[in-house]
Amino acid sequence: MATFDILIADDHPLFRSALQQALTVGLGGEVRLVEAASIAELEARLAEKSDWDLVLLDLNMPGAHGFSGLVLLRGQYPQVPVVMVSAQEEASVMARSREFGASGFIPKSSSLEDIQKAVRAVLDGDVWWPVQTESGSAGMSPEAKAASEGLASLTPQQFRVLTMVCDGLLNKQIAYELNVSEATVKAHVTAIFRKLNVRTRTQAALLLQQMESLPA
Repeated sequence: MATFDILIADDHPLFRSALQQALTVGLGGEVRLVEAASIAELEARLAEKSDWDLVLLDLNMPGAHGFSGLVLLRGQYPQVPVVMVSAQEEASVMARSREFGASGFIPKSSSLEDIQKAVRAVLDGDVWWPVQTESGSAGMSPEAKAASEGLASLTPQQFRVLTMVCDGLLNKQIAYELNVSEATVKAHVTAIFRKLNVRTRTQAALLLQQMESLPA
């Protein structure tokens, strides 16, 4: 019997437990479940093992801005399917999840049965989208598309530096937080600006805002 390895990335312990229950009951001994409470923890699990069968990713995770976590995963680990999980259940949010490369979307209001069906569908190589997704599909703006492509090209460390830059931290503070030299941070910032095609920290922050939950 095949065993599926699934990463549950959500910062709410109660919802992680609910997902654990749904998948354990629905799939039994067919699944191994590992949890992550932040983007940093998620990246650490992916660095240890890159052949996960599925990542269940909360839309609003510590260490990410909106869809930036999804974009990072699709860029760094394109072989791993990602299903977004969120309490934001607007059709536009679901549609944007699909545009950014997710394999499905599970509203947090879903029944345990629907969660099981969604996960089973994606593990079987299919996708899972609530019916209202189509009504929210207005197409991604050129700005959001460019932002997505730039972010997808960043390394996990560059992504961490970018989020700290956008949170207003200075290079010296970032170096302290990441336990690296200030020269290393400067090199990361230079590489980030080049990949994102921006020249200032403000422009980088505005670009990251393109990844926020709802389309403008």
